[in-house]
Parts: sequence; structure tokens; C-alpha cells
Amino acid sequence: MTASLDMTRIPKHIAIIMDGNGRWASEKGKPRSYGHQAGVDAVRRITSEATRLGVKFLTLYTFSTENWNRPADEISALMGLVLTSLEDEIFMKNNVRFRVIGDRKRLPAEVEQKLRETEEHTKGNTAMTMVVALSYSARWEIVQAMRNILIENTDKPLQPTDITEEMISHHLETNFMPDPELLIRTGGELRISNYLLWQIAYSELYFCDTYWPDFSEDDLQKAIQSYQNRQRRFGKTEAQVEAEVTK
Repeated sequence: MTASLDMTRIPKHIAIIMDGNGRWASEKGKPRSYGHQAGVDAVRRITSEATRLGVKFLTLYTFSTENWNRPADEISALMGLVLTSLEDEIFMKNNVRFRVIGDRKRLPAEVEQKLRETEEHTKGNTAMTMVVALSYSARWEIVQAMRNILIENTDKPLQPTDITEEMISHHLETNFMPDPELLIRTGGELRISNYLLWQIAYSELYFCDTYWPDFSEDDLQKAIQSYQNRQRRFGKTEAQVEAEVTK
């Protein structure tokens, strides 16, 4: 399908809600952990394909702050999977930098250490940045941004007019990358689940029924093709956008 894509209009930043691991496993009569392991294989496939297509940032919703409410054995298995899946091969082979957003203070010490080691080891890679949202939620992120703004300005009380979109964006976890042009959710659910709420204000949304472990390179290309078939207006009229294109 690559031939049908406009390679000059590949989204610079794609965010994905990787949903359906547990249901995929249950339908096969397997434990949920089996689905999460298969989900890691999908991450490898999509990371390689996104890099090949020229995507610059790939942000993956891996574990939300709400997921801490799941059964302890599933949380333990997920944390163990984080440790075992951070292999050099997926990053070094594809020249991919690894970064994390989320509330690291809640993570087990060995997981936090492994995350930092992988971030440090891959910081020189330049083809793409894979961002893992781990122990993350958008509301948590926005609250943290507000707190940090106040902490930084304790010596000079802020005026209402001091608060700007740029100030808030600068204090978000994602301040090192552009907002996503395309948000993909697998697994058939039609919701955002507290993910990048500030950043996806003008993202194109793509939902598919495919469970994440089955999400393939072709599925990624279909999502990008859907994105390329849309007109992004950012509040303008269709006529205004078309006039700008023909200038």
C-alpha cells in the first residue's frame, strides 16, 4: 500500500492508544498477560514501519494512571514486560530514540532505572523518537503543569494575563515534540481515555476494530491514508484552505 501514500504528507507525529490486548488473549482462551506480550511484538512491527515511512514521533499509550487500579498480578506482569521489552535491538536497529512521559514516581525502582538507562543509551538516535506514555494521564499532566508554573513563580505572583497557551504547553510532559497530527485507537472503542487531551485539540482521529496485537504495517498505512484524505482546516472554511493551497 505504500505506493498509494503521499510520502510528502506523512504525519510528523502519530499517537496510538494500543487497545485490545486483553480481549485478544481472552478470545484465544489465554491469560491477559499473553495478550500484552503479543502487544510488544506489535510495537516492534509498528516502530519499524513508522520509521521506514518517515514518522518523526510515535507516542504509545502503554499504561495509564487509572491502570494502577487493575489487579496486582496484571500490574506486576505489565511492569515485568516493560523491563524485558526495552531491548537495544528495536531502538538501535531502527535508529530510534526512546523517551518516557508520565508519573515516574509511582513506578517500581528497577523499572524507572531501566527506563533512564534506555533513554540515555538511545539519546543519539535520530531517525524517530518513540515516546512511551507510562503511568500517564492527561489530567494528571495538566495538573502537574499548573503546579510547576506556580512553583517557578513563587517570587513573582502571576497575573491572569500571564497565563498563555504557550506557557502551559511549555510545562507539559510533551514539551519536546509537536502535537500529534494523527491519533489512532485500536480495539473498537470510541473514546480518548484521558490521553493527550491538550495536545490532540486538532489531531485527526482514527478508530479501528483491530485488536492491537493484530495491528499490522498495512493497518498503519490505512490510518495514514485516511489522514491524507482529510482536509485539515483549523477553524477556517474549506474555501479558505483551498485558496491557501493554490497560492
